[in-house]
Amino acid sequence: MTQRPHLSPMLGRLRESATIGVTRRARALKDAGRDVLVISGGEPDFDTPDHIKEAAFRAISGGQTKYTATDGTPELKQAIVRKLKRDNHVDVGVDQVVVGTGAKQLIFNALMATIAPGDEAIIPTPSWVSYPDIVELLEGRPVLLECSRADSFKLTPARLDAAITPRTRWLILNSPCNPSGAVYSAAELRALAEVLLKYPDVMIMSDDIYEYIVFDDHVFATISEIEPRLSERTLIVNGVSKGHCMTGWRIGFCAGPRWLVKAMVTLQGQETNGPSSISQAAAVAALEGTLENVRRNNLVYQRRRDFAVDRINRIPGLSCDRPQGAFYIYVDVSGLLGRRTPQGMVLSNDVEVADYMLQEGGVALVPGAGFNASPYVRLCFAYSDSVVEDACHRLARACEKLGG
Repeated sequence: MTQRPHLSPMLGRLRESATIGVTRRARALKDAGRDVLVISGGEPDFDTPDHIKEAAFRAISGGQTKYTATDGTPELKQAIVRKLKRDNHVDVGVDQVVVGTGAKQLIFNALMATIAPGDEAIIPTPSWVSYPDIVELLEGRPVLLECSRADSFKLTPARLDAAITPRTRWLILNSPCNPSGAVYSAAELRALAEVLLKYPDVMIMSDDIYEYIVFDDHVFATISEIEPRLSERTLIVNGVSKGHCMTGWRIGFCAGPRWLVKAMVTLQGQETNGPSSISQAAAVAALEGTLENVRRNNLVYQRRRDFAVDRINRIPGLSCDRPQGAFYIYVDVSGLLGRRTPQGMVLSNDVEVADYMLQEGGVALVPGAGFNASPYVRLCFAYSDSVVEDACHRLARACEKLGG
């Protein structure tokens, strides 16, 4: 007799990540022999810089292959303190820092430590796919505030003020934003901070993971840098994966109030304990070393961005704005809704558009529904110039095949 599965009811509140789901389906098609561009992930195509890899080799040769402290090695925590002071003008102590196995784990732990059933987390959308799902998993309520394209996909102070209730526990800000590429200026953060100062019980999570990937004349800022009075209730979340091209090394870090950090360390001690000792040694080299690789990579990203934006805006039915940071373009597909595929299906939403582009165009895009803002799809330009160009050509050909 086959044993019946006994799963926790908690899993019923958890959905597969839209990004992971699209990537999984695209890779299955590719493995089956289909010609598919799998560009649905958010991973730089550049290799990890040599000086970072060399630090990992030295750590291995030097015997740094044992367990570390749950919250990270002293060397990495001190490097994080120096980085926050140097780059962000934020002063924290080493006892306010936690190193995790990626920024996602730290976000999960922070919310797990603070969200009670019915608590609310304000999430401007479009947003990274996991924020609302984690809140719902913890029986909290994600308050999704759709930010319009007319507002450059950014939260306005008036909308924030109107959304805060006695149950509001968190505001989650992500700048540069995945998926829109929006970057909040210092003035925009100042305006949001003025609202938050009126509500002392609201925590702020500042997801700064794309900090180094900004374009044109845009300048990165984090909210506790702009308004130090908010630092006692702000959790800065960051990592080395995006800017330093270290996705597989799995190192994230955060800095925040001591009471919250203590709770997060307790949780991590029961989950994973400390991250890889070798990855932490490499992360020290990333934070302490040159940013020349970051600057060089950004020039390439900007070239790819400009090509893709210009090409997409010449495709009938598609339109997009030029992202200010990160490496995504949020493409408006409203002009394709109501169009008929060669198979006779009428496209009615961005999920169907993304599926059509995958099946007919051979290019994997993430639908805007996964980011809680439709009708859009996300195109990632963190791939080679030839792949980005091919993806745009495939989109154009797929759109040409649609009937009226």
